[in-house]
Amino acid sequence: MPREHRHTLLPLYIGVYCLLWSGAYVAGKVAVADCPPFIVLAVRFLLAGGLVLAVAPLRRLRWDLSWRDVAVFAVLGIANNTLCLGLNYVGLRTISAGLSALVVSSNPVLTAVLATIFLDERMTWRKAAGLVLGVAGVALVVADRVSLGTEGLSGVSFTVGALVSLVAGTIAYKVLKPKGSLWIGNGIQNLAAGVVLIPFAVLSDASAIVLSWHLLAAFIFLVLLVSVFAYLIWFYLLDACGATVASSYHFLMPPLGMLFGWLILGEHIAAHDLVGVIPVVIGIYLVTRGEVARPAKLR
Repeated sequence: MPREHRHTLLPLYIGVYCLLWSGAYVAGKVAVADCPPFIVLAVRFLLAGGLVLAVAPLRRLRWDLSWRDVAVFAVLGIANNTLCLGLNYVGLRTISAGLSALVVSSNPVLTAVLATIFLDERMTWRKAAGLVLGVAGVALVVADRVSLGTEGLSGVSFTVGALVSLVAGTIAYKVLKPKGSLWIGNGIQNLAAGVVLIPFAVLSDASAIVLSWHLLAAFIFLVLLVSVFAYLIWFYLLDACGATVASSYHFLMPPLGMLFGWLILGEHIAAHDLVGVIPVVIGIYLVTRGEVARPAKLR
């Protein structure tokens, strides 16, 4: 496809990516309602990892990872998938998909702060303002919902742990800088996460599984559309407009996550939620906004 035509379709790719990624919170909520979270995640990661690596030859990708790269991607898989989504899915059993999306999607705000400590990145007034707005917005929504008894405090705690794990994985990626194909690296991350979760899945109560079309639809969405297709779009966005610009679209995730929770699951949205979401959206935009970076070459 000619590059100018590819860039014409860029808004479409961005829209599809944001819709799929935001919808993953709702799909996760649906899945854990009919199946223990560790079983959901172990099956999801093993299937997704196998599919991603199986597709690699079709995309004419060659295995150019060293053993160090494989080990780094495996560690990232444990941080980004096993810990982040493991804690996130446990939290989804007692909190809404909308609140989960709001908390976890605010990760660029926390990442910007920790990057000043571990990556020697400069803390600008713009990033500082984004941090204050993001934290204040999340705190407002969480405090209001917990005080009303609509969200479980333990679920919020697990979800905050998921946020910290995701940010730690992001910082680790920037520090360790694995080389080679990001697509193959994604497959390794999924497989590593799935293998680590197998013991937890085996110890889960399999009798709690309720076979339903809701569970099947959630699995199809999470494995094919999120872990495979959404990542394919993400790598395309990295190639087309660079990591800085691609990351800036994360500001769309919190409102979309709450919107899908309301539309699909009937989750209540109060005035305080809207008041809290606005500063979070602005905060994420402020800490991720930047000049267009040189496109990364994906192999």
